Amino acid sequence: MASTITHTVLAVLLCVLAVVARTNLDKQSSDFNLSKILPLFDEDGICNLVVEKQGYVCQEHKVITKDGYILSLQRIPEGRAGKAANKIPVLLQHGLLMDAVSWMINSPDESLAFILADNGFDVWLANTRGTNYSRGHTSVDPNDPSYWDWSWDELVAYDLPATVQYVHDQTGQKLHYVGHSLGTLIAFAAFSQEKLLNSIRSAALLSPIAYLAQMSSFLAKTAADAFIAEDLYWLGIKEFAPRGEAAVKLLEDICKNPENNCSDLMTSFTGPNCCVNSSKTNDFLDHEPQSTATKNMIHLAQMIRQGTIAMYDYGSADENNKHYGQPTPPVYNMSSIPKNLPLFLSYGGQDYLSDVDDVKTLLNALKDHDADKLLTQYREDYAHADFVFGENAKQVVYDPLMAFFMLQ
Repeated sequence: MASTITHTVLAVLLCVLAVVARTNLDKQSSDFNLSKILPLFDEDGICNLVVEKQGYVCQEHKVITKDGYILSLQRIPEGRAGKAANKIPVLLQHGLLMDAVSWMINSPDESLAFILADNGFDVWLANTRGTNYSRGHTSVDPNDPSYWDWSWDELVAYDLPATVQYVHDQTGQKLHYVGHSLGTLIAFAAFSQEKLLNSIRSAALLSPIAYLAQMSSFLAKTAADAFIAEDLYWLGIKEFAPRGEAAVKLLEDICKNPENNCSDLMTSFTGPNCCVNSSKTNDFLDHEPQSTATKNMIHLAQMIRQGTIAMYDYGSADENNKHYGQPTPPVYNMSSIPKNLPLFLSYGGQDYLSDVDDVKTLLNALKDHDADKLLTQYREDYAHADFVFGENAKQVVYDPLMAFFMLQ
């Protein structure tokens, strides 16, 4: 996609993007071939690879979660004009199959990470487990299937708390949080369990994901209903690698069907993005898409099929009892989010993944939230990728977002 995002079939989308940028696709062709996949990235860190090249100071940090995953974290402590005193920290959390680079694909004047730094914020960039610069572990190698035994439940339980606590400890201040797509889902889940509240000033949630039952993408629903991720898991594929053989074969099969428009799957999955600069596609593909756990893809597919926001379903009452002490997975109750937590929600009318009806379900769950602590923004012309890659996102979304932060 371009974002991030948050469902089984998004993996398929991102694989296709890697091909669309490099290959002339014919949606009617039965000879569609995805054998030429881009090489993996340089060994350099994100600071050296992306941030410093734009003229910004950047620091590389490492965070170790309680279950042993070693996460990469970047800090942009000042803007191009130099450092101001007592700046408030902001943590940016990317979406599914993305990493922190997704916040910096556009020019500094259009990319949220740089815009925040230039406006006096102390910017921190998270990278979830399994992404290119967060593949470390204290005892397990990524080649070991056990490394990939997690879903977004573990991001809620371990990655997000460890990252937020680290930023809080380093700065001595509460922080603002910005999430996109999957980055919103894990925040909603954590807040519903009253986690992070002592360290968070406010949260800006772009293209918010909590419920997925109403998503507009026919292909996304079809992929979830076909149990594609489950099939891969039981075949022993625990790492969902968008550049890997399994994903490539899946795309070949999908694109042989003349009903599937493989020349524009980005629109087919994310919605018709109004404002993404197509010339940035190659920059995007130099860094994304990246791996996640197949179990994570299964969890998201369960949400699509069941219409709930709950913990991972192990498939039987007995297995769920072993993990949770009850026959069904515990639910993340959105109405349990503290009513006085400042929230900024921005969603789009053309978004096929964060569908308007699903956002309305979320807003209904938040109907008792303090009115002066919940700001919603609706953009009829925006789709999923526009919130991160839109050329006009600064004026449309980021300026109101920063104004909201200033009030907290």
